Amino acid sequence: MKQISINATISVLSKEELSQEEKKLMSCAIEARSKAYAPYSNFTVGAAILLDNDEIIQGSNQENAAYPSGLCAERVAIFYAGATYPNAKIVKMFITASPKDRDLEEPIPPCGSCRQSIAEYEFKQDLPIVIFFMGAKGDIYKSDSLKNLLPLVFDKNHL
Repeated sequence: MKQISINATISVLSKEELSQEEKKLMSCAIEARSKAYAPYSNFTVGAAILLDNDEIIQGSNQENAAYPSGLCAERVAIFYAGATYPNAKIVKMFITASPKDRDLEEPIPPCGSCRQSIAEYEFKQDLPIVIFFMGAKGDIYKSDSLKNLLPLVFDKNHL
């Protein structure tokens, strides 16, 4: 039997270690989280995307009583960016998530569906997307590419 080893590198940062641009992106993600519609899970998520044209796009999770019909914050932001600025590239993404009843300190990464959607844009633009994620407070995790979060990605080359 042959084995392969897959390694991912994630940086752990404090707010103080973020650049001014990254702090602004974090603030936009926190603001977006405050606009989440999460009456069923009470778990709010906010995302902010920085495009190469310096636009910042926000998204928040939007739930629905028919659970699969809702949409995650990351995909709300990505799809809006793609629809509004189809030629812009996504440079960075910041995600924050926490239940309504407490401030989660554990960084929450994108779900599988969001990882696949981020992967699509990373391949489409042929440029890595830097992804930051956090709870409501505490450490911030940084990945220099979606490939760290989804190393065996399915993409258009498999079709």
